[in-house]
Amino acid sequence: MPSASTKAAATTASADTRLSPGAPGYRRMSLALFAAGLATFALLYSTQALLPAISAEFGATASAASWTVSAATGALALCVLPLSALSERFGRRAMMTASLSVAVAVALLVPLAPNLESLIALRAVQGAALAGLPASAMAYLAEEVRPKALIAAIGLFVAGNSIGGMSGRLVTGWVAQLWGWRAGLAAVGLTSLACALAFRALLPKARHFTPGTLNPKALARTVRGHLADPLLMRLYVIGALFMTVFGAVYTVIGYRLVEAPFSLPQGVIGSIFLVYLVGTVSSAAAGKLVGRMGRRGALYLAVSTTAAGLLLSLSDALGLVLAGLVLITAGFFAGHAVASSSVSRTAKTGRAQASALYQSAYYLGSSAGGTLGAIAFHAGGWAGTVLIGLVAVLGVVSVTLYGSHSARVAARRLHPATA
Repeated sequence: MPSASTKAAATTASADTRLSPGAPGYRRMSLALFAAGLATFALLYSTQALLPAISAEFGATASAASWTVSAATGALALCVLPLSALSERFGRRAMMTASLSVAVAVALLVPLAPNLESLIALRAVQGAALAGLPASAMAYLAEEVRPKALIAAIGLFVAGNSIGGMSGRLVTGWVAQLWGWRAGLAAVGLTSLACALAFRALLPKARHFTPGTLNPKALARTVRGHLADPLLMRLYVIGALFMTVFGAVYTVIGYRLVEAPFSLPQGVIGSIFLVYLVGTVSSAAAGKLVGRMGRRGALYLAVSTTAAGLLLSLSDALGLVLAGLVLITAGFFAGHAVASSSVSRTAKTGRAQASALYQSAYYLGSSAGGTLGAIAFHAGGWAGTVLIGLVAVLGVVSVTLYGSHSARVAARRLHPATA
């Protein structure tokens, strides 16, 4: 016969009305957030594959053109915390809908930018608008999905990011080759409009959200509490460093492939981003990795894969460069899924702010990586960009090792007899 504790656990599980695989609404929720994730990355990085073409039209250097990416990610990083605070008052669903709607509206204006400065300004507005979506999505999942299904649900959202990043660059690359980079950006805007409509139609209403008040002092206390948590701080740094690698590589790769010895056309360069499909698989598999290897083990595997890809990409053989991009992409998305889901599970209160701080660090890493990667490419070619990536990878290893050391020290203090 089942024990009393087993019966109690079963009763608790049956009383839990949050979503889980197979439950009504879970599939709709997954598809809705997948569409939102797809639109977010497609819009946020819409100019990345087009940087050589933008440089050519405006006579701009790689580092100047890279600001069309860095301005968007930097604005997102700055706005994600205040917008997450608004989501505590007005709801995750409302915030995500408003953010996506404004970002899509701006996307339809971006192709009309008359010069580089106005293009950068519009991209900054677009990034600020998108800031309300990532942290609100993480908080929505933490509130509406059962804990055992959380990593898988977040992994699917991140998988939407990877497909959005891939499809956005793929579409812009081929459309730009046929009709110019402005047409490429317009195509991404229209695709994202379709995603926004699907998101609104599919996302179930929140059943476990409790509105809060807009209290700046309380918000400041919550943020200070999160920043004082050593585990959360390590996760923030890890997210930023992973994204530094990714931002540097994918901001500069188009410039490398358009030059000798590759000399690839714009459409083919856009197709290179099909390797994002690997990120879809690795992010969705993050939950299983953590289950088998633990959080630190999964991070070590992700960072090792990323480092191997960076070194492989130094080759002048196109096949090896592509293999390197595959490894970098797989390692990055796995690491990001592990770190972001760990933030949602670690924060017991103020989950929206905890996720917002992670997103701020993550996208600041993207801005820094894009800018530093472009500067390093100008100074030392692709090897300079790879060096930036390897330094960031070393940082992830150092932070993770420090976390392991801190955990051992804490264990010895709690159980000195077993040390």
